[in-house]
Order: sequence, then C-alpha cells, then structure tokens
Amino acid sequence: MKALLRPGFDWSLVRSFLAALDQGSLLGAARTLRMSQPTVGRHIAELESQLGAVLFERTGRGLVPTATALKLSQAARDMETGALQLAQTLSGAQTQANGTVRITASVPVAVQLMPPLLASMRQVLPDIQVELISSNQVSNLLRREADIAVRMVRPDQATLVARKIGDVGLGAYAHRTYLARRGPLRQPTDLLQHDLIGGDTDQTIQQGFEAMGYPVGRDAFALRSDDFIVQWQAVRAGLGVGFCADYMARSDPEVVRVLPGLLPIPPLPMWLAVHREIRTNRRIRAVYDFLAEALPHVI
Repeated sequence: MKALLRPGFDWSLVRSFLAALDQGSLLGAARTLRMSQPTVGRHIAELESQLGAVLFERTGRGLVPTATALKLSQAARDMETGALQLAQTLSGAQTQANGTVRITASVPVAVQLMPPLLASMRQVLPDIQVELISSNQVSNLLRREADIAVRMVRPDQATLVARKIGDVGLGAYAHRTYLARRGPLRQPTDLLQHDLIGGDTDQTIQQGFEAMGYPVGRDAFALRSDDFIVQWQAVRAGLGVGFCADYMARSDPEVVRVLPGLLPIPPLPMWLAVHREIRTNRRIRAVYDFLAEALPHVI
C-alpha cells in the first residue's frame, strides 16, 4: 500500500476501487458514487497504473477481482474507515457552538452598541469567544478578515449573505451647557453661526450642507476629526454642534437634539453580513442569529 500513501495521492481512486469491488461492475459503482461510468473506469485504470498491477478482469458479466485486488481490499477499507472518521470529526467540530467568532463593526457601533450586547450574549453563549474589530474600514469577508460584519452599506459580493437590521437615525446634537452659552437654534441657517464639529478628510457633513444649499468651508468647523468617538466626546464636552447617531445621543441626557424635524438627514441602513459558506458553522450561525435579533432593539 505504499503507493497508495504517497504524497498527493487521490483518495477518490480508492473510493472507486471499493465501489467497483462491492458492486461488481463499473455501472454499479458509478451509480453508488453518483459519478459517470467513464470516470470510475479512469479511476480504476489510474490506480492500476500506479500499483503496476491489474485489479479486475473484465468479463461479460462484469468485473472479477484479481488476487492483488483481494489482497489490497482490507487496507483500502481501513483507509475508508479512517477517512470517514476524519470527516465525522471535522463535521462535529463545525457543529459545536464553541470557539472564536471574529466580528467587525464601525467604531461607534463597536464602542457604544456591541459591549452591552456581547455581555448579554455571553449569558446565552458562554462557550463562544469574540474578537471585535473596531474600524470604519469595510473588512473583506471574502478574505476571512472577519466572520461577521456590521456595516452601514450593503455588501455587493454574490457570495455574501446580508440582512438589513434597520435604519440608524442621525441628527444634530449639542450639550445643554453649549446651548446655554450660545443660545438656541431655530432654523437650519442658524448652524452657520455656531461652532460646528465634523470630519477632517471625511467630507460627508460638508456635502450635507451643500445639498441643503448652504456650502461651508473647513474653517466653519471648530473641530475636525475623522474619529466619530472624538466628535461625540467633543459634543459632550460642550465644544459645539455635532452630528451623530441617535443611539449615541441617548447615552447622555445632557446632550439634546437641535433643530428637530428641520434637518433632512437621511438615516443610515445597518446590515449584518456573513459569508455564505461560513453560515453553516454552528458557532458563527449562533452569533449571527443573536445579533440579528438584538441589534434592531438598540439602534
């Protein structure tokens, strides 16, 4: 059997050999393996070539095993048993709800929403560990940089499964101390007279002003940072008027919405994405299902 165990040996050759041995014909073996008859025939011929011996005598009634075939049959069945045991072990590992799941989420979601959710999930799935990637960059699930992604854009790769969780409301917010110092805002143009907090290289807020017909330059912003948590903490510190998700603002009662109902800021959709093949993994499916149920209640 040394020839059967050499590096790169094709296990399908042994499967075809055993099927032909058991069924007594290439047609019967092909039906059992759900292969074409010519494929099984090629497998047998390849195995005979590698062994340098004839395994079957072709007769009008089918295949008759040679003495060499009968001699090799037990070793081949041992290989089959080992392969089945390995497959069962791997399958069992895939179905266990334990191990590590890697999640990627935007910085605000990772900082504000995920920790309490993961604390609750820990009570339900105590044998699962989580690696949380806090990044505004869209991680590539196709490269397995993460198992599950919480995204604000729908992934367009055909091999990914995406589920819309809901819409994240956005608004303009300021701390009560700032408003007491600078006065209330009654209409959108009042924003131009206030200290604004926005992005640096991220031009989303400037583009929003332009869409409303109020173009603003970089100097209109008292603080510019692409870190959303920095922006949020600046709002909490009373530095100026910032733009953030409603779920962030709910965490501090001293931060209030300004111009409610007067600023047309469209919500951001939240998507939960997972690789289609990976979704068959029990532990990843368990975390995916938990987040799909829990996230809509906190955004």
